Amino acid sequence: MMETKKEQRYIIFALLVLAVYLSPLFILQENAHIRVHDNLDSNIAWYKVLARSGEIFGGVEGAVPQIINGLLSRNAFGTEYSVIVWLHSLLPTMTAYALSQALTRVTAFFGMYLLLKNHFLPDGRWLLLNISAALAFAMTPFWPSGMLSTLGMPLALWAFLNIRSGEGSLKDYAVLTFLPFYASIVLGFFFFLSAMGVFWLVDCLRKKGWNLRFLFAIVYMTFVFAIVEYRLVYSFLFKGEPNSRDEYFHAQLPFWRAVRLTFKNYLLGHTHVMTVHTLIILPATFFAFYFIVSKKLWRQERIFVFLFALNFFLSLWYAFWFYEGWLPLTKKFHFMDTFNFARYHFLRPMVIYASFALALKIITMQGVNWAKTAQCLAIMQLLVLGLFNDEIIYRDKPTVKQFYAEDLFAEIKDYIALPQEEYRVASIGIHPAIAQFNGFYTLDTYNNFYPLSYKHQFRKIIEKELAKNKTIQKYFDQWGGRCYIYTAQLGKRYMIKKDSKRHLKNLELNTAVFKEMGGRYIFSAIPIDNAAKNQLTLEKVFVTKTSAWKIYLYKTF
Repeated sequence: MMETKKEQRYIIFALLVLAVYLSPLFILQENAHIRVHDNLDSNIAWYKVLARSGEIFGGVEGAVPQIINGLLSRNAFGTEYSVIVWLHSLLPTMTAYALSQALTRVTAFFGMYLLLKNHFLPDGRWLLLNISAALAFAMTPFWPSGMLSTLGMPLALWAFLNIRSGEGSLKDYAVLTFLPFYASIVLGFFFFLSAMGVFWLVDCLRKKGWNLRFLFAIVYMTFVFAIVEYRLVYSFLFKGEPNSRDEYFHAQLPFWRAVRLTFKNYLLGHTHVMTVHTLIILPATFFAFYFIVSKKLWRQERIFVFLFALNFFLSLWYAFWFYEGWLPLTKKFHFMDTFNFARYHFLRPMVIYASFALALKIITMQGVNWAKTAQCLAIMQLLVLGLFNDEIIYRDKPTVKQFYAEDLFAEIKDYIALPQEEYRVASIGIHPAIAQFNGFYTLDTYNNFYPLSYKHQFRKIIEKELAKNKTIQKYFDQWGGRCYIYTAQLGKRYMIKKDSKRHLKNLELNTAVFKEMGGRYIFSAIPIDNAAKNQLTLEKVFVTKTSAWKIYLYKTF
């Protein structure tokens, strides 16, 4: 009973820490600072566009009219069975975002805690270490629109291990059933489930029997994902016209650059699965590994040794997926370019934080002073993660309100004084997601899945600018997910604030193609000195106190 009360107190304390961590989102709302990359510049705007389009339940052949002349497939926005889609459809943007963060982090905490408590560190004396590691895992600055794609893995593994051991119950199948509604198979669970398949196969080869319960559970969760992600399955099985991903070529790195990327990823992590493990967790795991080697604890600590090796292997796999040696195979098997198999490294957050818990246990067992060291390491990791709160690390970026600048774009809309569906716009120096969020119909976009023919048509607008800057030329031609009005002068700068003194000089756009595609206005973050040579005329300059941008409104003539 005392142990239960102690556990409850620790859990309540951990949840209070999470509440404090999340509080800026709930208190500040649209005045909060949050991630821009692959968040404000894309996903959050997409949710709003989708909700406004009336195409949430659109057919698999449907399209979203607001973007690229209605050529963007409804399937590019993902499934309507995702909870995050409905949060953003039914609630104000930042309320939905804050609730999504809370749901993800609380689930991550309990998932990791249950995994450690029931399978990795079941002894009651490791309660504090389990709570600390689980709380740290829940505080990692994960990719927001990934939801539980990575942070839900410990909960799924807990359920699978229960089923594998023969102790599975309805609660385990409930986990496997509901996780797909708040996770993405391509952003994490394809790699997790295939890893579970390898786990099952290894069991068979080690003559532990077929374990049909375990196999059924893997197949069952895969089936649920297939139902939830039916749009993705349809797009994969019934490939239509070529899309932008058909010109994505990943196998480009020479051997030594792949080696360098291996260690960079191993030491620093990746932006989409930030683990913040470099300062505290990495030394802790090396301390633990030293004790294993020096005291020959290989058998007792085989789980830690496996995770220690797996962590490095995942970085190795990630880096060498981009190795140029794959090129002959990618030419023969095109799906190797269109599907990002490098994302097996999305398993790393779970692997790293489970390793951290085991490392703290190993260090604790070396004596009283080492036990105190382990406790200090746990506290220090939590403090470091606290400093990685969005409100701190993005404090120099625009707030959500400043970024989307709804008051500014309302003024532009009123000035143009035409129904937004009757004309098309594009942006220079700011992300097109801003115009999309504010209801404008855009020729530019950020999407990984749109018609290749549109990419080639759009390229004609910026052809001369690409020719002047090899970096943006390669970026557009060999990927093209950001279908932007690039300029040689600005390169990949998409957030030019209103205090900028820059001017665009010697701009060369094919405005004729822009007009053919329906383009009528350009929202530029800086003045265009040779606007007339580009058949553009400056209509008006817009700026407000609450906006991060100054918009120079140009119209074609």
